[in-house]
Amino acid sequence: MSLLKRLERATKFGLALIAVPLLWRPRRRRLARALRNARRILLVRIDDRLGEALLMTPLFSVLKRAMPDCELDALVHAKTSRAISGHPKVDRVIAFDARRLFLGALAPGIRGLRRAAYDAVIDCTNWTDPSVRSALVCRLIGSRSVVIGPDARPVAGLYSIAVAPREGAQSELEQRVHLLSPLARSPGSVRLSFRRPNPAPTLKPLLDRLRSTPFAVVNPGGRLDWRRIPPSAFAAAAHALMESGFSVLITWGPGEASLAKSVAQLAPQSALAPPTDIDDLAALMNGAALTICNNSGPMHLSVALGTPTLAFFLKMDPRRWGYAYPPHRMIDLTATVDRGELDSTVRFEVSKFVEDLRRWRAGGGERSQAKDSGP
Repeated sequence: MSLLKRLERATKFGLALIAVPLLWRPRRRRLARALRNARRILLVRIDDRLGEALLMTPLFSVLKRAMPDCELDALVHAKTSRAISGHPKVDRVIAFDARRLFLGALAPGIRGLRRAAYDAVIDCTNWTDPSVRSALVCRLIGSRSVVIGPDARPVAGLYSIAVAPREGAQSELEQRVHLLSPLARSPGSVRLSFRRPNPAPTLKPLLDRLRSTPFAVVNPGGRLDWRRIPPSAFAAAAHALMESGFSVLITWGPGEASLAKSVAQLAPQSALAPPTDIDDLAALMNGAALTICNNSGPMHLSVALGTPTLAFFLKMDPRRWGYAYPPHRMIDLTATVDRGELDSTVRFEVSKFVEDLRRWRAGGGERSQAKDSGP
């Protein structure tokens, strides 16, 4: 960890220690009794990562199943609001207004939400790296609410109920749903979900052309360079897909055009997608037979759509951040990179995934998208 990152964390830790006594309410712990009568609930995740926003969708489903009449809102970063806007299990998606947060309860993005008087406010962060800013925002919004979040330093003291991590659960998906344990019991198996994609009309000719034959999406991008396998490995994946009878479409996000072109040059029979927004990318993945990608936001999107997803991980635990349920597969390539066998390993894994997917479909397997993901 860099010195700058260490200083940043130390500053946030100190801020939380100061905020806990300042924002403490004498009756706060008694408010937990009000949970059984909770009707207005706010879920909060205010960072700008697509995957984190999509990790909220199982919580929507669990809450609406347990409390069908509740009013459920989600407060998210403006960049990710479109990813969950229109989801059939959330009543209102609010783009977080981060202006002048130093004003505390009087900040523009806090003042109106305090007036909404939510019964419960849930900070949808994780236990290992909790967000101090998110915890403070939840506490300021829920001055008279039951505020729920992970039992982790330094934020636990800002919550009315600090939830201990679920013992034995490796999956981040399962842990996030566990945050709801004071309110609702998880039904067991939980899934990401996504609403019906609404692509731009200009994308329709491409979609019609792609649907004439089976095609696969290859997305070589990702937010962090160190979590990406190189273009040559994705080109190897593209060649394996074409040998298996698929046409290949290479998709890319903001700032990733040169990366996608590098893959296309190494796999010249593949096609390069035009620039896409979240709905365009979702429509392409939704029509695809499968997706090949890194551990990235598009991975979470593909899984949420139910498209069979083969995701490659570097230096992060796929048991925690991936999705083990079929028809998806998560592969840790960290050791393979160290041995210098990356391209051949990727080619083998793609071919094996295609074979297994065909057997799975022949056995009656269906896409794993949550049933409540769209009309």
